[in-house]
Formats: sequence, structure tokens, C-alpha cells
Amino acid sequence: MISEPSRHCTVELQALPSRIGQVRRIISAQLRYWHLDPLIDQAALGVTELLTNVHRHAQPDKSCTVEIELLLERLTVSVHDHDPRMPTVRKADDSSTSGRGLALIAAVSESWGVRRPRGGAGKVVWFTLPTPSLFATQPPHVLYGATTDGPFDLSGIMTPEGASPSVARSVAVG
Repeated sequence: MISEPSRHCTVELQALPSRIGQVRRIISAQLRYWHLDPLIDQAALGVTELLTNVHRHAQPDKSCTVEIELLLERLTVSVHDHDPRMPTVRKADDSSTSGRGLALIAAVSESWGVRRPRGGAGKVVWFTLPTPSLFATQPPHVLYGATTDGPFDLSGIMTPEGASPSVARSVAVG
């Protein structure tokens, strides 16, 4: 289910290995739709780690909700499961094959945390990514504007004594 596609996307699922890849593709497609391509790798990595934690640790079931929200130049990715136990950041040694998920999220995100859901059971683990500026994500291009006074009668415009009305000219951005 996608709600308010311009700013918000929610996916409900069972955190099974086969579903994690599907959610990565959904998140990637939504970020492309929002023109946030530079955030795809970080968001997909983070959601993979969170869903893997639900798959490995959540009790009594593996059902969860993944939510992405774009608000005030921040992308927030969150996973809500039904297990009330809070996750812990573990220090994995060099030979460990697991235990690095939350440390990895902390490394690639701007911030992260855990909270109790409003009026519900379980927990919500979330992380944020800053969105790139509008001009950083789009190639520079020239804007064309009027190069003449145009078909406007400027004689009725009130201006300070001795000043003439300003005239629009071309501008280039980039």
C-alpha cells in the first residue's frame, strides 16, 4: 500500500529472506520517483539490516511494517515489529559473521534510534538520511527569460523620482 506517494510509503510484510529483496526494490523505486537516487544504496542497506534483525530476532511473529517518509529535507526509514525487546548494538570481532547491523546503520545514517509505537505493541527502529540539495541532484541547465521589455506598458508603474522601472533579462543557473 502506498499512501501520499509524494512524501510517504508504507509496506507491510513478513520479514522472510525472499521478501527482503522485494522491499529493497520497492524502496529503490520510490526513491527514484522522488528523485532521491543518491540515497538508494544507503536506504536499501539500512532497510535490509533492519528486516534481517526482524527475521532473526523478532517474537512472536515476523510481521512488520516498513515506512519511508520524506519530510523537511530528511528521509526517515523505519521498521515496526511486534517484539517489545529493544535491540542492542554489539561489538562484533573480526571473525564474526553477524552482529554488525546496527553499527552499520549508525555508520551510514545521519541518526538512528528506537521508540515505542504510539498506541501499539512492539518497537520501531528508524534511521534518517539527509536529502541532497535540489541543485546537487539535477544537472545544471540554462533558464531562458525575456530579453526585451516585452508587450508590457510600463508607463503606469510608480517608481521613486528619477528611477526607471526594472526590466527582466535572461539568467543562467549553474
